[in-house]
Amino acid sequence: METVENAVRAVKEQLPGMKLLENEPMSLHSSFRIGGPARVIAFPSDVTGLTRLCDILKEHHVAPFLLGNGTNILFPDEGLQDLFLVSTERLQKLFLLPDGAVYAESGVSLARLAAFAQENGLSGLEFAGGIPGTVGGGCIMNAGAYGGELKDVVESVVYLYVPDQTLYELPNADCGFSYRTSFFQKTPGCVLLSAVFRLKPDDRLAISERMQELSEKRRSKQPLDLPSAGSAFRRPEGHFAARLIEDAGLKGYAVGDAQVSEKHAGFVVNRGHASSHEVYDLMMHVRSEVYRRSGVFLEPEIIILPPDYHLDDNGPKIPRNRVVEFGGN
Repeated sequence: METVENAVRAVKEQLPGMKLLENEPMSLHSSFRIGGPARVIAFPSDVTGLTRLCDILKEHHVAPFLLGNGTNILFPDEGLQDLFLVSTERLQKLFLLPDGAVYAESGVSLARLAAFAQENGLSGLEFAGGIPGTVGGGCIMNAGAYGGELKDVVESVVYLYVPDQTLYELPNADCGFSYRTSFFQKTPGCVLLSAVFRLKPDDRLAISERMQELSEKRRSKQPLDLPSAGSAFRRPEGHFAARLIEDAGLKGYAVGDAQVSEKHAGFVVNRGHASSHEVYDLMMHVRSEVYRRSGVFLEPEIIILPPDYHLDDNGPKIPRNRVVEFGGN
């Protein structure tokens, strides 16, 4: 805790223009609408500010916890006093590159990215229009829906590796994308800054119609009227989590105000005043019952905080691809 306090003081002194929110309720930054006060959330206004912030945090042995839209996270009711949260919501650059690819900073929402692609007659991101996350979080978890995944359209990713304070550009082939994971998720210390997307030219109206069709599917099948964090569990190989949960008789099962959705058993929803403990207890009960009945172990897709979060200087080898100058993207 003392290291976080020292880091807060240092950021205030060295980056006086940095927006900081202290003791901010995380329920205001979570699609679950759950979570107690965070000690601090920083809001860098650009990539250069983010890299400078990470440098200060490294000096104080504090690992930044990057926060996008908070759409797949369960924040604890007790709050987060030992983490230094960093929001990417102000990193919003989005434009076409001269070769027709799309450049997007990590704070750009996937919905905005998909709409931008459609407006420019570029196909490949229709599936992303209804995913409530950001480019940064989406690349980390290889977000996907309806048969599409970001790995299919990402050309490269620029990230800051905090332990050596260097920016790298990683091509798709080295990003380690697989189902709901990536190299970045497995490597502590990676802070995603931006990504380039390679899409295919197509008719704007045809793209719009496909996006509308997927949007209608979401509305008809998913509990979009209640706070949730999206799919609660990853899809087990050879199975569907929602079907396993429903077959276990758990559709509609509740612990307090946390409930397995009556509309889609793959979602856990907040019926009004659910606590993080109720959500956690519900998810653990679902895992136990599904395993007991089917022998299949469900792995949470939701990030449950607080984690064992730290910088690992002896972690996986970092690919030494093209080094990017600070502020160069």
